[in-house]
Amino acid sequence: TILAALSGLIQHWTGRIQVQGQPVKPTRTVADYRLLQLVFQDPYGSLHPRLTINSTLAEALAIHGLGDRDQRICQALADVGLTEDFRFRYPHQLSGGQRQRVAIARALILEPRILLLDEPTSALDVSVQAEILKLLKRLRRERQLTYVLVSHNIAVVAGMCDRVAVMKAGEMVEEIAASSLQNQHKHHPYTTELLHAAMRFDLGAVATNNLQPVIEGA
Repeated sequence: TILAALSGLIQHWTGRIQVQGQPVKPTRTVADYRLLQLVFQDPYGSLHPRLTINSTLAEALAIHGLGDRDQRICQALADVGLTEDFRFRYPHQLSGGQRQRVAIARALILEPRILLLDEPTSALDVSVQAEILKLLKRLRRERQLTYVLVSHNIAVVAGMCDRVAVMKAGEMVEEIAASSLQNQHKHHPYTTELLHAAMRFDLGAVATNNLQPVIEGA
């Protein structure tokens, strides 16, 4: 719900949201949509099955009136580790990891400042989850992006984020630095439950920003 409100997918919500110090209004401008882009949880469901990857990426450029489409599409694919020959494939011809890379490319092609990530690895095979997380880290570093990541996997959150807001039943119960998860800092009981649920979570990995634990077989 938070990501839907931030992205403008829902217009009726209570509370206050600020982005870059400015209040977010339910009614968005074209510039607002370019500032924030959303990567959905299910990469297959978020891509139109009857559109080629080229058409999917070109659609966003057309909506926002951006030129140099061939160059932008090729660059967006390269940025996520896909070659130009993927342009004219359909979603069903791609693996789950490749589809998620396309979804990330679609979000990046408008050059946003903020990416909203809705459990970006939960629908993927465990063998490719680590690759997507590594890709997201690289893109954040190279493009100076801000991520708002929603996940039930606190190990992924701790490895990807600087600050963690823990929510239960729609209410924020705790806001902490991700680095505090590696020590014996006393947390809210629900946060502690999440930590215990991450059975293979190596707390020491957070300190080096080298998240490895939750990816079986990686």
